Amino acid sequence: MQDLQDLGEKLSEMSRARIDVLDVSETLRQALRDMAGIHSHEGRRRHAQYIGRLMRGVDPAPLQEALLEASGDSRAAVARMHHLEDLRTALLADDAKLTELVSAHPGADVQELRQMVRAARAEQAASRPPRHYRALYQRLKELLESTSARGRGASMDVDDEVPHDD
Repeated sequence: MQDLQDLGEKLSEMSRARIDVLDVSETLRQALRDMAGIHSHEGRRRHAQYIGRLMRGVDPAPLQEALLEASGDSRAAVARMHHLEDLRTALLADDAKLTELVSAHPGADVQELRQMVRAARAEQAASRPPRHYRALYQRLKELLESTSARGRGASMDVDDEVPHDD
């Protein structure tokens, strides 16, 4: 019982977007969202008990995996992060990779990606802080997540084309 309550508290700390995609009842989803608005210690404690009670009928394994995914501790999340870093490196090294990315993800904004790649290259050449470099990573992450959410495929396969430094 306490484990479910603790899991519920940790889940309530996730972003609203991540809570919205959890495979739980709408009542539990709303209770998780509401936890952020409760500031009183006693109120939070009672609400955590309520969440624990709602979670009795839910399989905790997928929720624990979602929590690991959100925190970046799961193997899949780490692999996805490395894949995104490799993709970003490939895009900065070769313009042909952008063409491959856009053909694999037709919904991508080519002009925006091209501008972000150019800005990141210029930033690296001038030894400036990696603001555009990080923004490119975030944009690639959004693009690949939106594509996988629509079921068209998780990502572009660049593992064969990008050397890994293991």
